[in-house]
Amino acid sequence: MTNPLDKLNLRPFERRLVVGVLLLVFLIVVIWICPRPSDWSEAQYRLADARAKLADYEAAIAQKGDYEKKIREFESEGAAAVAPDDQANQFLRTVQNQAAVSGVSIMSIARQTTATNVFFLEQRQTFTVQANEEQLVDFLYQLGSGDSIIRARGLSLRPNPPRQQLSGNIDLVASYQKNPTAKTAPATKTSAPTPPAKKSTTKKP
Repeated sequence: MTNPLDKLNLRPFERRLVVGVLLLVFLIVVIWICPRPSDWSEAQYRLADARAKLADYEAAIAQKGDYEKKIREFESEGAAAVAPDDQANQFLRTVQNQAAVSGVSIMSIARQTTATNVFFLEQRQTFTVQANEEQLVDFLYQLGSGDSIIRARGLSLRPNPPRQQLSGNIDLVASYQKNPTAKTAPATKTSAPTPPAKKSTTKKP
């Protein structure tokens, strides 16, 4: 076989130069076009991460029915459907009634504030109380038990001067549904009034 470089009638130096250029081009192609091991490992890691995210998204989508069911349950709770005009009074009345049952003395009540988000409206109020440990624990437990919408967000206690009871501030928050749907009674069908029957007249001969 003849060498392709022989057809070019190149001198030995020129041949070495052409071979060097071709070798350099080959190395550039191998380095920049062919995938490097580090790039391959990174691509594999990104692919595994994307598959894990996809699995999480599919699992969340599969639970859509459960989420919608829970939302309907929360919206249908009687406590969450308190009328907006009565929310502040209902919140204060609930706290005072439970304090009387648990034996907690309410010394003072701070001004009530309101905060809202997309779904719920929060009534927040700070109560200065005095009671022993058992009474305070029962008071807070009963407020947050069951379907109660009242939660303690802040609590600071200290012994009273005789050091026989605890006194301090309790920051309570009540969450209400922002736009409760009003339940309307089903409309009753009214039948149209029947026209009076026509009197038949008979002609005398």
